[in-house]
Amino acid sequence: MTTNARLRAFVGVADTGSVRAAARRLFVTESSVSAAIAALVREVGVPLLERDGRGVRLTPAGERYVDYARTILGLHDQAMAAARGESAPEQGLVRLASVTTAGEHVLPYLLASFRTTHPLMQLRLEVAPRDVVWPMLAHHEVDLVVAGRPPDELTARVRAVRPNSLVVVGVPELAGDFTPGRVTWLLREIGSGTRSTCLALLQGLEDDPPLLTFGSTGAVVAGAVAGLGVTLVSREAVSAHVADGRLVELPVPGTPMDRPWHLVAAEELTPSAELLVKHLLADAEGGWRVVRPG
Repeated sequence: MTTNARLRAFVGVADTGSVRAAARRLFVTESSVSAAIAALVREVGVPLLERDGRGVRLTPAGERYVDYARTILGLHDQAMAAARGESAPEQGLVRLASVTTAGEHVLPYLLASFRTTHPLMQLRLEVAPRDVVWPMLAHHEVDLVVAGRPPDELTARVRAVRPNSLVVVGVPELAGDFTPGRVTWLLREIGSGTRSTCLALLQGLEDDPPLLTFGSTGAVVAGAVAGLGVTLVSREAVSAHVADGRLVELPVPGTPMDRPWHLVAAEELTPSAELLVKHLLADAEGGWRVVRPG
């Protein structure tokens, strides 16, 4: 088994917490995962995993090693995509990651139009909270990320931005005498940037309102439509519901919030990924504008 395969097995176990789950993810046998881990540990020379009940967890050395393993695998995939895209960019691979709201409401139309123009292009998309997508870019697991403002410590380049406003919405019955601190607030899952922004907004209220947590943008919007409470959400995600009268924008100090989408790239893009960036910037209706290096 190659070192590359051993690293994938190790990362799979680190992510899932068990050999069985890693084997299911990688579509291999449990014995092959165990053998790969054993061979990797012999090569590294120190224990990387230890028992944790019925599963396993990383040792301190494993915690340190797994970040390198992700980067090695990401760079390997990037190198393969760059080499193949160099000779035939139109038939290459573009690896993207996006936060949930952008993945649901911004990227589908962009990728559909891109596929129409470049039908032989391969696309790989991961949709996850912001605390997942930024490490993916840092580890070279993706070429491009669509999300809010990137962390200051991330070494990457913002290639384009697109307007995005966060608004508070609820059912029309709340509009007459709306008091932000006396209604239930519907939150996104832990790790969501919108959740963090909403909690910061609530800290400015005099009251301590009840909270309900949901696992996606679609779920919080559905909860708001059902009358479970109000939520802070991208205006784009609720435009249809506001237009048909099922939701209304509610006045809360500090809103609407200007939170533009950022298209963030690795420092060096593959030729195929550059094609996607050019397509995005050429789409006049998409609302993206280029960001020049500072």
